[in-house]
Amino acid sequence: MEFVANENKELTMELEEEVYVRIPIKTRTVMIGDSIEDIVYEYTKGLIEENDIVFISEKCVAISQGRAYKMSDIKPCRLAKFLSKFVYKSPYGIGLSIPETMHFAIKECGVIRILIAAFLAAIFTKIFKIRGVFYRIAGYKASSIDGPTSCTIPPFNEYVVLGPKDPDLTAKKISERIGVKVCIVDINDLGGRVLGVSHKDINKRKIVNILKDNPLGQGHQSTPIGIIRRIK
Repeated sequence: MEFVANENKELTMELEEEVYVRIPIKTRTVMIGDSIEDIVYEYTKGLIEENDIVFISEKCVAISQGRAYKMSDIKPCRLAKFLSKFVYKSPYGIGLSIPETMHFAIKECGVIRILIAAFLAAIFTKIFKIRGVFYRIAGYKASSIDGPTSCTIPPFNEYVVLGPKDPDLTAKKISERIGVKVCIVDINDLGGRVLGVSHKDINKRKIVNILKDNPLGQGHQSTPIGIIRRIK
């Protein structure tokens, strides 16, 4: 079977004298309430081989879990409106620079942690010109929050999406359904990380290096699932 890479991406990646193919899998739009186990099974059936690792976008997992909230339904607290004014607005995404995403960062991480993160970030940014301190201190729950962007597939271009719940457990359940190892990943054109794995022997750092050029793409490709297969 011939596989096709996403536009401006490569199918293969050479790493430590090994060669891997990263196969993007096009799916329908995953909706709130969908069974992520069923979705992955449906679209990988007949494609996976014994030693493959299936990787899944954290955003698609979170949406299936109902962790997506329509912007018009969100009522940001006053603290969120205040703190969001001081967040660096990256050209690559909204982050917590709007009240709606900051509101969920406060809910997910707690007021105290967010205030400490904001205070230290202000000091390090102003005095040492170091960015990213806020997210390091606030942690994964804050940095995994995605705001609405024009490149997001509708209807979720009008939603705030949180990080997935229990990513290790979710990966394990998917693995049990499809019969190969599974990773839930947060990969974009700036880098990434592995959030959940089905098996403890999966090397997270190696997975990130294999996927570091974001073979799933970033936008309307509709490929939230992929297969890692070693070919050499």
